Amino acid sequence: MKFAWIDVRTVPLEHREGVIDAAIHAKVHGVLSDDAALLATLPPTIVGVLTGEGAANIKVVDVADEDQLSALTHQADKNIAGWVHVRDDRTLKLACAAAVDLPYAVVEFADPTKIPLEIVLAAADKSPGALICVCADLEEASIVVDVLERGSEGILLAPKDAGEVFALVRMLEAQSPNLELATLTVDRIEHHGLGDRVCVDTCSHFGEDEGILVGSYSTGFILCCSETHPLPYMPTRPFRVNAGALHSYVLGPDNRTNYLSELGSGSTVLAVNADGKTRRVIVGRAKLESRPLLTITAHSADGVVVSLTVQDDWHVRVLGPGAKVRNVTELQLGDELLGYLATDQRHVGIPIGEFCRES
Repeated sequence: MKFAWIDVRTVPLEHREGVIDAAIHAKVHGVLSDDAALLATLPPTIVGVLTGEGAANIKVVDVADEDQLSALTHQADKNIAGWVHVRDDRTLKLACAAAVDLPYAVVEFADPTKIPLEIVLAAADKSPGALICVCADLEEASIVVDVLERGSEGILLAPKDAGEVFALVRMLEAQSPNLELATLTVDRIEHHGLGDRVCVDTCSHFGEDEGILVGSYSTGFILCCSETHPLPYMPTRPFRVNAGALHSYVLGPDNRTNYLSELGSGSTVLAVNADGKTRRVIVGRAKLESRPLLTITAHSADGVVVSLTVQDDWHVRVLGPGAKVRNVTELQLGDELLGYLATDQRHVGIPIGEFCRES
């Protein structure tokens, strides 16, 4: 889980109390200051991070060369954060070493690109310490948390006001959680005539065990496979999911849904693998075309009925337990599929606790 340190040193005096109150209520991990007396007023639920003289939970020390890094590494007090200002190759190597050797490494980059951060992240991969990246604003923070698909463990931000504290925490909490997938048993396959179906082309490559969750009912989804597996007569398209009829729900971030018909360039959906691991992916294009359709009806072990209408074609695939790839035109009664069961009905894609019957 990503965490935030709030830097109050440059917060305007008229906003400082509000920012600290927001940090307490939003349950940020730490507050950074050069005033030990201010940090002493924080509740025990928040880590005090000090850049000046005095006592605190974590002391921040500037690291300008290898001798300073070595001294920090070998001292007995492990509640130390080394701050490295990365401005050239030498300090970049120093930041890599600090990220490996120290319990906390704060890195501040002069280069506006994220290439130096990528290098530090790669160097510190699987290291036990925490890397904290200094961010100029919320927009940069939203980019940093996804660099190399993992980002830094922590974000250090000097907010303008209390609103930015809450916005940062909401952004960090929005990281995509795992889903508990269900095994569904196929009950019925029905072939139909022409209808409109949607292919979802994303800005990311899918893995062979990944797809998106689509369903006709708001309470149940089937894991539709991406076109990462070989097809006769055409190349693979690892960015595409032939998802289903345009009326279908597709699961997105924050337990929200969209109709497939609503997706377009810039929309966001969840990529989900066979173990339930999720990640946000951006839609580059949604292709709506008329094709013959078929409907898959299945049920969970608890009897929840799940339905999905897709293109009636061999190359359209869904995933079963163990990431088994199943072509929809070859499905048999009793075959097992992977899906997701939601407990809420939907109103404009938002979960809502109301009575609703879908059939």
